[in-house]
Amino acid sequence: MFDFLPEAMREPTVLAIPFFVTMVALEWIAAWRLEHVESDRPSERDRSLPTTPGAYNARDSRTSVLMGLVSIMTSAGWKLLALLGYSAIFAYLAPWHLSPGAWYTWVIAFVALDFLFYWEHRIAHRVRLVWATHQAHHSSEYFNFTTALRQKWNNSAGIVMWLPLPLLGVPPALVFAVYSLNLIYQFWIHTEHIERLWAPIEFVFNTPSHHRVHHGSDADYLDRNYGGTFIVWDRLFGTFAAETRRPTYGLTKPVDTYNIWRLQTYEYVNIARDVRAARGLRARLGYVFGPPGWAPAGPQSDEWVQWRRPRGLDLDKLGPADTPLG
Repeated sequence: MFDFLPEAMREPTVLAIPFFVTMVALEWIAAWRLEHVESDRPSERDRSLPTTPGAYNARDSRTSVLMGLVSIMTSAGWKLLALLGYSAIFAYLAPWHLSPGAWYTWVIAFVALDFLFYWEHRIAHRVRLVWATHQAHHSSEYFNFTTALRQKWNNSAGIVMWLPLPLLGVPPALVFAVYSLNLIYQFWIHTEHIERLWAPIEFVFNTPSHHRVHHGSDADYLDRNYGGTFIVWDRLFGTFAAETRRPTYGLTKPVDTYNIWRLQTYEYVNIARDVRAARGLRARLGYVFGPPGWAPAGPQSDEWVQWRRPRGLDLDKLGPADTPLG
């Protein structure tokens, strides 16, 4: 069926596009039938957040889809670059080679990649340069299946984080295959139409409830639930938060645009601006490698708190010990 595609495009995420389209269409229809589709007025970006769970906005969804389509093209380039490096590591440095036809190789590769995904994802939220590659995915103030398609164009951080896999003997092609399966799994958790599932599933796997928390910009939800397929990593490493109410979606400092180029490059521009204005090497390095919103005066500075302040948080009612640190 997909023989007409170039071999580089014959990967699970590309082959899953019909599934993505079908699920988006079904969710959009459901939202419309439940009167969850919000009007697309010109002033919408000034109207605060969507008030109905699972709502769709035409411009927001179109932006997410376009970002996803461009991501497929940029990912092909990053994949080729990574394949060269992974193949060399696999051929010359790996102490053994796991068989791609063995079931246990797939299990090992999938679990190991998800573990590495957790740390890459956590770094992406705590190191500003890496956050610049990831923040576009969090820029939507809606949470539906199209939000899952709002992907980054710069996959360099992930490529570096997956290096241990070929070093441990996982065939390079299998690395890309299990990563694609990981992304496909994460598609269905971007929805407000699925409530909490059976407790054992919620304990082990990442679910819509857990991922809604991750996309929240509220004080107790910020920088939580980094897992891809499994939520056990968050439970083990202290970053888990349960859903207690509906999150406020989006960035703590909204970009307020539907321009896909600006959404992808916004934070890079801010980093360059801050580095140019910085005094001294420490400040320059802090603006690049510190957490988002870092300022030379330290993490309690007004500038830092203003940037990282979760929505709805009144700083005037907080004491020094209560000031959010992300």
